[in-house]
Amino acid sequence: MGSQEKIHQTLVETPTNAWRRLVRQGCRNGIDDHLLPQIKFSSDTSKFKYKNPKGHRSAIRISRIVSETLRLGLEDVRWFVMGDDDTFFLPDHLVRVLSKYDHNQFYYIGSSSESHLQNIKFSYEMAYGGGGFAISYPLAKALAKYKTGVYRDTQDCTVLMIGFTLAWLSLEFLSPRNPDFISLLGLLAAHPVAPLVSVHHLDVVEPIFPNVTRVQALQRLKVPINLDSAAVMQQSVCYDKTRSWTISVSWGYTVQIYSGIFSVREMEMPARTFLNWYKKADYTSFSFNTRPVSRHVCQKPFVYYLSNALYNKKTNQTASEYVQHRVSSPECKWKKENPSRIERVEVYKNTDPNLWDKPPRRNCCRVLPTKKKSTMVIDVGVCREDEAIALR
Repeated sequence: MGSQEKIHQTLVETPTNAWRRLVRQGCRNGIDDHLLPQIKFSSDTSKFKYKNPKGHRSAIRISRIVSETLRLGLEDVRWFVMGDDDTFFLPDHLVRVLSKYDHNQFYYIGSSSESHLQNIKFSYEMAYGGGGFAISYPLAKALAKYKTGVYRDTQDCTVLMIGFTLAWLSLEFLSPRNPDFISLLGLLAAHPVAPLVSVHHLDVVEPIFPNVTRVQALQRLKVPINLDSAAVMQQSVCYDKTRSWTISVSWGYTVQIYSGIFSVREMEMPARTFLNWYKKADYTSFSFNTRPVSRHVCQKPFVYYLSNALYNKKTNQTASEYVQHRVSSPECKWKKENPSRIERVEVYKNTDPNLWDKPPRRNCCRVLPTKKKSTMVIDVGVCREDEAIALR
């Protein structure tokens, strides 16, 4: 885990407590502290020459963590996973992704940056940054044999060198790293059809749920993760034909209601509620399609955030509730029903732990009739035969 010295004490407490809770969930008799993973710090790298005026010496320590961990001689290790201190991992998804690959082979698994500028500077073939990357055990052994020599022979080494050293190996992709600053709503509400593995740079963005701290927001997100982790953040799009509304459901996170009919193609593009890491760069520097946030308040969606979620064992179904996030806005003079009258949305969905063992496909959602006032009821599930995500 990459971190800064000034906050390392906080980080020591956090992973230790998290690990203790994780193991206790699987052990009936609790756990002794000696069974917890040891917290260790990377070794001194001052002996390595480093003269890159635009780089950081910390890059040497970060790149050596794998080889140092390898020398600990831990048993039954399949993968080494690197991440930053401000990265939130979904362990189930991380394990699910890595299990698709033969850990006995050379694998370097990660994602390129969301920024063309970063990729041009560091290489499109490099697994990028604190969002996380994984190296198989055999690859770590092979890399450790010669990486030290590479550092000693150059005065301009950086993490870039690790990227190029591994570029010839099999490079696979996790879900994209998130752009930074402001709000992740636009990105997470239109997450691609892929398991959410990690969310990076949570310390420089707003909490993913409003009116709570970042930690409280992640604790709320853990509720749907524990119920149906495979479905978290997966987007479904459906329409209320009678009221001419477009509904986007990001399960376990948010529901958005748009007044008007918008294509699925438009809905699956993230709205630009975020900025590029390079503040002077515009949206054309992103490596994926985005759409602008409407400046007209009457064209913006009504947003409903997750408030609670439950699981019914008898029906194998989850019930999640989303409550409208109210913001001050002028009254829109529509000639059709106003979505603001919907105060809460109920979403029912059958769990599907084997979702990612199938070819990736969006779920379908359907607006159900209800007599509940100020409430919309939605069913989310596998698309039925001949069912398409389109206005009928």
